[in-house]
Amino acid sequence: MALSSMTGFARSQGVCGAYAWGWEIKSVNAKGLDARLRLPPGWDAVDAPVRARIAAALSRGTVNASLSIERQGGMPGVRINEAVLNAVVQALAAVSGRIEAAPPRLDGILGIRGVVEVVEDEDTADTRAAVEAAAVAGFSEALEGLVAMRQHEGAALEKVLMERLAQIADLVALAEANPGRRPEAIKARLQEQVAVLLEASDRFDADRLHQEAIVLATKGDIREELDRLNAHVEQARKLIAGGGAVGRRLDFLSQEFNREANTVCSKSNDIALTNTGLELKSVVEQFREQVQNLE
Repeated sequence: MALSSMTGFARSQGVCGAYAWGWEIKSVNAKGLDARLRLPPGWDAVDAPVRARIAAALSRGTVNASLSIERQGGMPGVRINEAVLNAVVQALAAVSGRIEAAPPRLDGILGIRGVVEVVEDEDTADTRAAVEAAAVAGFSEALEGLVAMRQHEGAALEKVLMERLAQIADLVALAEANPGRRPEAIKARLQEQVAVLLEASDRFDADRLHQEAIVLATKGDIREELDRLNAHVEQARKLIAGGGAVGRRLDFLSQEFNREANTVCSKSNDIALTNTGLELKSVVEQFREQVQNLE
């Protein structure tokens, strides 16, 4: 299964009977899955099946989907509002003997507001159900396009992430090969520091200073951090190769990468090693930023 980004966009449209429908879907990054639908009034029946399809196809991301519906074709009909017409006729009869006026004409009566209504053909239950089913099927089509775009973006992200992991592995190897980590280099550096202290004052116990120096050297060893960094690189590579919705697990690993890189910098007593640690932190941050886009 390929990696997927959380960003994408897709459209679909179609016609069913007298209705033309259109879907527009876009998704952006989110910690979880958040589906937001905009439906025309009276089309709430498509809400549940559409949400079910989103949940089945996607694991993370804010998904915004909007449906547009337009009725096409069909001639409008004309209907007489009997209640309004009867009220008008009764009113005319009531005043006909009280005032002198020409008899009312048919066009005048029909011109009174509310007597004549322009109506569209009403949908039958089967017609509405067919249009709703077509709209849901059209959403599935648009959703497939969205998934395809997210996977295309995921393939590009996979390449970038693998490059960043290779950089991290190279920097770990560089830190491991740093001359300042060799026992003889550490010994020489500690001896020099102890000698400086002894020259500064004869009150220092040489044996005690050597013991303290050994303790500090042990605390400053970054062997464990380098081993964990290498293990994290291998784990990240396996997750990426396995594909699927691994964004959260890779985000956790990126935090672990950063923690180990910080420790390398804090333990370092060599300028070259410190610079390597700082570069490592920079690459880890780039890795983390890209991981934020993964599903």
